[in-house]
Amino acid sequence: MWDDSREALAGLELDSREQVLDVGAGTGALTRVLREQSPAEVVAVDADPTLLCRVAGSCLVGDATGLPFRAGTFDLVTCQALLINLPDPGRAVQEFSRVSRDCVAVVEPDNSAVSIESTVDEESHLARRARRWYLQGLETNASLGAVRGLFERAGLTEVSVRRYDHERTVEPPYSQRALEGARRKASGSGLTTDRETILEGETTVEEFDELRQAWRSMGRAVTEQMQKGSYRQREVVPFFVTVGQV
Repeated sequence: MWDDSREALAGLELDSREQVLDVGAGTGALTRVLREQSPAEVVAVDADPTLLCRVAGSCLVGDATGLPFRAGTFDLVTCQALLINLPDPGRAVQEFSRVSRDCVAVVEPDNSAVSIESTVDEESHLARRARRWYLQGLETNASLGAVRGLFERAGLTEVSVRRYDHERTVEPPYSQRALEGARRKASGSGLTTDRETILEGETTVEEFDELRQAWRSMGRAVTEQMQKGSYRQREVVPFFVTVGQV
């Protein structure tokens, strides 16, 4: 996301920050941007040490709902696409508020509102169905988006929400990632990976198998168009930047 979406961080006064915490940093994509945009010491925290091995500089293994820092340690605490993966995102926001002395900012998507336009007619329809069934099977809220209420319940003030639409396109010349995506569609392997989660929702095995068959057919159409150089796809993922003051 951060290759071309840095304007999502506008308004966070990064140039004047001194100590910043990136929670749920993963392999450090946002951490690297924060370090480029700010003179602050940026600390990366994640519960998975195998991911943090790829992050240079200050990093620490830690749980978002029980951060290993004293109150008021940082002047900015932030995360990206973390709360949608937590069973209790409100508890994490409370921790963000505790360890910040100034600002908390989270960037979270609403995955239920993703839109796809494609030169393969059936792709948009099938993607909506697969996404809806997948979200139904999750134990967390991947459609969280704006979290004004969580901020206010955590005692944060001056809460603001700004929407940022992240656009991803596939067009000639096709990248290796795009070619691999088409291959996974044609084989159905992407859906197979999500099968267990989808079946945790209201979807039956028969419905899943029917979807996978249609998905593979769609994938073959994508591959055929790619071979001709005529395939185009545009995906828009809405992110919501929620900011509050301690």
